[in-house]
Amino acid sequence: MSDRPLDYHALGVHPAVNANGKMTALGGSRLSAATIAAMGAAARDHVVMDELMTAVGHELAAAAGTEDACPTTGAASGVALAVAALVAGADPARIERLPDPGDRPCEVVLPKGHAVNFGAPVAQMIALGGGTPVEAGAVNKVRAAHLEGAIGARTAALLYVQSHHAVQKGAVSLAETVAVGRAHGVPVIVDAAAEEDLRKWPATGADLVVYSGGKAIGGPTSGFVCGPAPLIAAVRAQYTGIGRPMKVGKETLLGLAQAVREYGAGAAASGDEDEDAGAGADGGARARMERLAGRLGALRGLSARVVRDEAGREIFRAELTVDPERAGRDAAGLAVELAAGTRPVFLRDHHAAAGRLAVDPRALSAEEEEHLAHRLTELLGGAAAGDDDTTNGRNSE
Repeated sequence: MSDRPLDYHALGVHPAVNANGKMTALGGSRLSAATIAAMGAAARDHVVMDELMTAVGHELAAAAGTEDACPTTGAASGVALAVAALVAGADPARIERLPDPGDRPCEVVLPKGHAVNFGAPVAQMIALGGGTPVEAGAVNKVRAAHLEGAIGARTAALLYVQSHHAVQKGAVSLAETVAVGRAHGVPVIVDAAAEEDLRKWPATGADLVVYSGGKAIGGPTSGFVCGPAPLIAAVRAQYTGIGRPMKVGKETLLGLAQAVREYGAGAAASGDEDEDAGAGADGGARARMERLAGRLGALRGLSARVVRDEAGREIFRAELTVDPERAGRDAAGLAVELAAGTRPVFLRDHHAAAGRLAVDPRALSAEEEEHLAHRLTELLGGAAAGDDDTTNGRNSE
């Protein structure tokens, strides 16, 4: 047996070029050297896990500006644990019966456009925590009155999903959701998994806020729930029940704490500084994407422009609109071809059905960006003689 550590190649797996964003399906974030070192240090010693969970929770709470926080394996488990905490509290007997809520209020009201699937249905996460999802309003129209009409004697919480996955059109605001919760004495959970401003969402008055540790923060696959100390104590108590198969390892805990410290200090928490040209809220990424859009817009069948993240985050992407006639394939087909290479390239394909792909710069190194441009050039070639370049719009949105 070789003394050389395993890598992807040794297992017959090819590292991917990630122009999709900090996606779970592509491994989340590229970790900083300090975060990797912290995880290695944790692996070398034993520790009392309850003490470590509490200490890391304090680090996370300080970053979010809340009284306390509880680490989780990810934002999905965070939603399940938050719901469980509001259904069962810290009562051991009720915790051990979950997901059966017994006679406890268990309905979780959420806008219909927030009943999303982020790789699994959010409704399933609610059910794991003993909750029963109740969708309010219509997919593209939800008002505060819809939420109020859905609240009853069995209501345990309101859930608000702050995400590009959620329907943005006609959506009730978080401020309105919190106001409804306050008026009816119903706590509000916010799933802010990929949001960048850790203090913004607890400051809205939401009772529990759920974050991913592997998205904006740039940490290992992980997450946390933050809020008032009594509620977080109830979240932490769920590790003696449904949280048991969601337990967080010591290496992940220390890596998450390190990543949060770096994130709070404004340091690059997503890979080598020389390669992480897209880190941070902007970090020059808009200008970088402007340059790339100008370059890719010259390829046959593509028009390119820079657009801002649809959920309002300070993320700028190069959006590519595919003309099937000139490109010889539609957007979905082009995405499949790129992902099928020996060094697979993954573009953001949320709007492929509408003919649009996007390049997200956050996890994309300069070398990987060059490879992406090379692959697109291989597949599409340059603009054909006589093509009207005025179709290659390069405006910013």
